[in-house]
Amino acid sequence: MTAAIRTPSRAELDKRIARFEQLQPMSTSKDLDWVPQPAKDIVFARKIMPVILEETKSPFGSSAPIFGAAGTTMFVSRLPAGTGPCLHSHNDTYETFFVLEGSIEYLIGDPVAHRVTLNKWDCLSCPPRIYRGFRNVGSADAVLLTVITGVVEARDDVSIPNSIGVQIQRAHGDKVLDAFKALLRFDPPTKDA
Repeated sequence: MTAAIRTPSRAELDKRIARFEQLQPMSTSKDLDWVPQPAKDIVFARKIMPVILEETKSPFGSSAPIFGAAGTTMFVSRLPAGTGPCLHSHNDTYETFFVLEGSIEYLIGDPVAHRVTLNKWDCLSCPPRIYRGFRNVGSADAVLLTVITGVVEARDDVSIPNSIGVQIQRAHGDKVLDAFKALLRFDPPTKDA
């Protein structure tokens, strides 16, 4: 027997539409207004604009035009030349990157074992529990579409190598490091560190 198919109301449909020109920076940005931009540039892409979020704890904040899409988080990021987030891992989810504009170099592993540059329309899907970081290697802004999929309860599954925490603490102090620790987990030092 065929499942019942229905037509959504206009109000239901409107809750499933995100207009690019109406996207807003992640709400976490407002919470971290007091953190110096160079410190934020270590951890996050310069401008992250959520399109779809799940209604669960997320380092990307709590506001988006669309909520709930079968475990999908999606956002558009703008990265000025030379910027991009540090090594990090999504421990229970896949993170898939699709370059919309520019050239972005991805660093894989800790220590970094692979470097790969993606250009416009190139895609990288990174499985769970792999450190990855990236930066815009072009001379103009890069634009990136990121899609995170997996267990909804695990949207706060991001962890960062201890070495990045040490870098943040040395450059920006304990208060800034504590602000990031409230959002993300910093992994313990490895035997090699």
